[in-house]
Amino acid sequence: MPIGRRARIPLAEITLRASRSSGPGGQHANVTASRIEAVFDVEASASLSDEQKQRIIERLGPRVTAVAQDARSQAQNRELALERLAGRLSAALRVAPPRRPTRPTRAALERREEDKRIRSARKRGRRPPATDGD
Repeated sequence: MPIGRRARIPLAEITLRASRSSGPGGQHANVTASRIEAVFDVEASASLSDEQKQRIIERLGPRVTAVAQDARSQAQNRELALERLAGRLSAALRVAPPRRPTRPTRAALERREEDKRIRSARKRGRRPPATDGD
């Protein structure tokens, strides 16, 4: 199962468990185990590098779980659970680009100063008139 550009996880490393689905479905849901839970043990994986394992553990923990009970069939829920698991793992492996600090433009600084002048004049106009010290 591919989980990024360079990483792949064999299906043998993923534990699939079936259980009875909750929610709508009527009598059909009561007699079939259509809910699928896909569990991936990150620390026990032989297909990921130590760096990849560390990144996933920091973001998702040592065991990553995905559950699907949307469809009425077990096969469809199995595919959905595997897709969700792959999505969570690939998102955890993604490295964010470093942030470069930016400076405000000259026009933005001028707008800010003008807004401050207007706000100051408005508040100055709200003050009570000064009384002469007779």
